[in-house]
Amino acid sequence: MNSFAEIIATIKKYDRIIILRHQNPDPDALGSQAGLATTIRRAFPNKKVLIGGNNTEGLKWLSTVEEVKDEDYKGALVIVTDTANQPRIDDQRFDDGDFLIKIDHHPNDDAYGDQLFVNTNASSSSEIIADLIESSDELELTKEVAYYLYAGVVGDTGRFLYPATTQHTMEIGGKFIALGVDTAGINNKMNEITLQQAKLQGVLFDNLKIDKSGAAYAVIDLELMKQLNINQEQANSVVSTPGRLKEVRSWMEAVQKDDGTFRMHLRSQGPIINELAKKHDGGGHPLASGATAKDLDEVKQMFEELKDIVNEYNQKGE
Repeated sequence: MNSFAEIIATIKKYDRIIILRHQNPDPDALGSQAGLATTIRRAFPNKKVLIGGNNTEGLKWLSTVEEVKDEDYKGALVIVTDTANQPRIDDQRFDDGDFLIKIDHHPNDDAYGDQLFVNTNASSSSEIIADLIESSDELELTKEVAYYLYAGVVGDTGRFLYPATTQHTMEIGGKFIALGVDTAGINNKMNEITLQQAKLQGVLFDNLKIDKSGAAYAVIDLELMKQLNINQEQANSVVSTPGRLKEVRSWMEAVQKDDGTFRMHLRSQGPIINELAKKHDGGGHPLASGATAKDLDEVKQMFEELKDIVNEYNQKGE
């Protein structure tokens, strides 16, 4: 593991820096990426700093990407934020640069990069970027930088509701607020859903299969998305919905992709579910992970495994 000082020293060496994050980005991926890019640009205006990846329509209000050409990677420093493993990096040219840095808060199962800083106790990668800035004499936590990082922190903590929220998280959030960040505006944007998404939430509650253990799952297939006139991005955004039910302790949301496979969202309010995700081409946090199921049979298989995990958790009385 490298120190902040070592990472900053590397940043200072390179005139061209490309910052990436994971596919299907959430606010923390975008916030940590854009926050880091913005603070580097301000501190070192002569450096060329590019934000790579693909745009996410529903989060364009937070950050958009720039064109990164093949030649930009030659001799460049590449920094990847909020991405646990290499296949999830949202630009597979990431290894074409001169040097690679990983900054993340997920379990470090794939310790890629020439330098890396991983803190699994951090609420978010945005919190880590805030700490990186605070450790430096050159980098500055401005209002603009804090805007991106606040969005990332509240996104990954569920507005400071999830167990990953610590005293330090709240202290960092307080610094963002002191800088004048429009926290209400960000929270309102995150709360905003379309009428179609609202309808999907109702259908989700109707279709949710809940086991007596507290394990639950729902399937959002292509036919349902077409019927409700929503895309996969919108379907992915309602993953937290089952957690509002008193009867649900851990749950899965299976969103079908165009190739017929399913993107699996796993969430929990106690039982550890990231090992289940790892068994199905995925991974993530102990209480929030993602995976892939090749078909509906694998989705059902995963649900049986989830029931076993929740039953074991219940038997331990945790």
